[in-house]
Amino acid sequence: MKKVFAIIAIVGAFAACNNAAETTENAVESTTEAAAATIDSAAAAATTTIDSVANKVDSTVKAATDSVKAKVN
Repeated sequence: MKKVFAIIAIVGAFAACNNAAETTENAVESTTEAAAATIDSAAAAATTTIDSVANKVDSTVKAATDSVKAKVN
């Protein structure tokens, strides 16, 4: 009977160790994917903001240049 309990304890220990590794790997993988998605969306938002600011600056500079040219002529 002692041998049966010993075998059950060893099998239980192996089973417990195996499940923890899979859970940790899945948690790390899902966290990594979520972080990558957040970084990608932040980069896209930054790019959009930079492009719109650049367009506004370009139009302002063009308007100022045209105004100065009109006054000179």
